[in-house]
Formats: sequence, structure tokens, C-alpha cells
Amino acid sequence: MLSYDAIGQAVHNYHFKRIDKPITIHSEGFDEDFVDPSYFFRSFKQMPKLEQIALQKASGTVLDVGACAGCHSLFLQQKGVAVTALEQSALCCEVLKDRGVDQVIHADLMNFSSQKFDTLLLLMNGTGIAGRLGNLKTFLAQLKNLLNPNGQILIDSSDLIYLYMDEDGAAEIDINAENYYGELVYQAEYNGIKGRPFPWLYIDSENLAEYAEEVGLKIENIEFGDHFDYLATIKLA
Repeated sequence: MLSYDAIGQAVHNYHFKRIDKPITIHSEGFDEDFVDPSYFFRSFKQMPKLEQIALQKASGTVLDVGACAGCHSLFLQQKGVAVTALEQSALCCEVLKDRGVDQVIHADLMNFSSQKFDTLLLLMNGTGIAGRLGNLKTFLAQLKNLLNPNGQILIDSSDLIYLYMDEDGAAEIDINAENYYGELVYQAEYNGIKGRPFPWLYIDSENLAEYAEEVGLKIENIEFGDHFDYLATIKLA
């Protein structure tokens, strides 16, 4: 049996059947979290501030990585921006096409190489796609390969240091720990069926800048959100 696509199934059911049954997100050491599929269909006004900033900065030819239900792609397309939605979930690709996204590519980012773009858009914690800190350099190198000479990468993440802060704001991190503190493993469940666990990386902006520099990229600008979240604009060094 193929791996169960919990998020894709939920998005598909919401779009075609208007079923808004929540997705359950499991992660060891944390309480269960719940995401309504309708959240992936939000309007520009419903988006967090950093997503709005990213969409306003997107220009030229745009690759929307992990497009899901297409809320970012559709907003840009309606503005007349040439946007391509890249999505590895076949179920989400069906939704993207049915919602009217003109250019939909069913592929994994790390295996995609047929085009270059002016803007690479990776939102909803775009660094998560790297999975682990040890993969970040390869991940950023792949983004660099997809970027036109004067292009930009718009990517967001959060610094999970706040999870380790005491009441005085001091953080206690085990520097000898086997894993970086921003590495989590998630498992999505929908309709009582769980998909495979998958690693997801939250990275602090300082580490992101260091890894970007190693592959010939540089952070040009960072917009900070309200709670340890940020949007980075990355360009060729």
C-alpha cells in the first residue's frame, strides 16, 4: 500500500465534497494539533502578515513550492503573475487544476530541474521541506539551481528556541544533543488513518544565513513576525 496522503486527502475532500474534518498532527513530546482543511484555502486577508509580505514581494516568473490547495498561486495568478505550482501530492494537484491554477507540476522539489524562476516561494515554514539540518545545504543548493541570475528566494521559518526559554527569557539548549533543536518529526492523521512520519525543520535565521553562504547564497532581508517567526529574502551571493 502506498503511503497514505492524509493532508492531500483532507484537501481533496474539502474541495470536492466540502468536508472540513480536521487533520490531526502528531509529534513526539507535543500535544496533538489540529488543522482544518479549509485553512489551506484561505484568502489573502486571512493569511498571516509574513505570507502577505511574501506575496507582495513575489515578482517575475514564480515557482510556488508545496502549493497544496493553491491559495498563494491563485492570488498571484489573479494579479497577472506567471506562477507555476509545484506539488508532490497527486490529490492536491487535482485540486489545484480544478481550482484553475494554470501551471501545475506534480513533482518533488529535489527531483525538479526543468526550469528556472525569478522567485521561489516557500511558505508555511518553507525550510521544513529540508527535513533535517544535515539536509539544509543540499536543499539550499537545489533552490539555487532553480533560480534565475537576479532572482530571489522567499522562505519562512520559526526559531523554536522559545520552547526552551524559562520565565526570565533565558534558553537552555543541550549543545551536545544529537539533533538540532528545530528538528521535529510529524505524522498526519485523517479519517483515522495515519501517514508515514516525516521530518520537518525549523531553523533560526543565523544558521540559515550560514548555510546559505556555504552554497553561494546570501540573505538580503529578514522580516520578523510576532512570535519568533520570520521571512527571509535570499539571493545569489
